[in-house]
Amino acid sequence: MLTQTKEIILIFGNIVNEQLKKQHLSVRSAESAGPAKLTRLNRNSKILKVIINAIQDKKGENVISLDLRKIPEAVADYFIVCEASSTVQVKAIADWVEAQVKKECGEPPYKHEGHTAAQWILVDYVNVVVHVFLSETRKFYRLEEMWGDGDVEEEKLQEPIVRQAPAGRTKKTTKQQNA
Repeated sequence: MLTQTKEIILIFGNIVNEQLKKQHLSVRSAESAGPAKLTRLNRNSKILKVIINAIQDKKGENVISLDLRKIPEAVADYFIVCEASSTVQVKAIADWVEAQVKKECGEPPYKHEGHTAAQWILVDYVNVVVHVFLSETRKFYRLEEMWGDGDVEEEKLQEPIVRQAPAGRTKKTTKQQNA
């Protein structure tokens, strides 16, 4: 009886999970006349880039992405994991990720948890789940080891975009102003 109950729960969970994933697949139609194609997330997906940049904006440390697409039991396509040195920074990173993804992708989180204790905040976008840890909490839970079958990629700090001032509008240094 217990085994049957577990199987039913597992089947139901898989059905719900698949339905949620299907809702977040994007439909792109080719410019030529042709059928629409379903596209899954990949490393170059806009939402992943926005999340990683938002984490780096708030000085998140040890940022990795876990590609879970090859794991049938995975609850998402990607986990983005990072850590912070204080609960204030954990909250700031999670809040900034939510704000930037909403602004850049128009996507509110499906769910978020952990804001009260701010030791581990989870921001769930169904296909992508962001985990913002306090450093000690990340070491304790070892999430990367639990999902060790996924492909891990360390996210290096993105170089800031240097924008040049329009011609004729250069800022004068103090020495130039005093001369």
